[in-house]
Amino acid sequence: MDKKITIAIDGFSSTGKSTLARQLAKHLGYVYVDTGAMYRAVTYYALQNGYIIDDHFDRDGLVRKLPEISLQFLFNPDIGNAEIYLNEVNVENEIRTLEVSGWVSRVAEVSEVRAKLVEQQKHMGENKGVVMDGRDIGTVVFPNAELKLFMTASPETRAQRRFEELQGKGQDVTYDAVLKNVQERDYIDTHRKDSPLIMADDAIEIDNSNLSITQQFEKVVDLVQKVS
Repeated sequence: MDKKITIAIDGFSSTGKSTLARQLAKHLGYVYVDTGAMYRAVTYYALQNGYIIDDHFDRDGLVRKLPEISLQFLFNPDIGNAEIYLNEVNVENEIRTLEVSGWVSRVAEVSEVRAKLVEQQKHMGENKGVVMDGRDIGTVVFPNAELKLFMTASPETRAQRRFEELQGKGQDVTYDAVLKNVQERDYIDTHRKDSPLIMADDAIEIDNSNLSITQQFEKVVDLVQKVS
């Protein structure tokens, strides 16, 4: 590669953004930032500290506590990836539950939460050589990224992938519950007032409904080579 670039990967939930981003970062020797994990960690904090109880979300209470929330990624050599820490505690597994998935889009709607995390994300990628995935990376965090991808797939395909992933982790979930969660997150993500999920004008859309992980990776590596 002639120069280091910024790669922004946006798209709907359960489209494999994180898997692709990790593959690219490892292949290119870049830093990978899982912004979804950051929003999940804040959601997990809200659940653990009583700001989300049953169907009630105390937004103002969570916003007041934002200065006390510290997030960082630390590399785990045993798995070859960075894991997220919430106030110095590894919460990589805890943030992947369906309960967190059910609330994360609501938490991500909060402007103060987005402002805090976007500021951190911009700082993480200021030296380029970064692959970052999320909902607003190419539109808000890095509008000048050299390569922007927008990942999509049918809701049913995404729900099946997520269902199999959760089952593999021993979680007691049903396909219908996962599909409902996927559809609800799609609606919230695309309709929120602050930084809704939209495809940047200069992004390349990739529908991976019928692509294998290997096919998708090879397709994107070709795109990277064209701009770097």
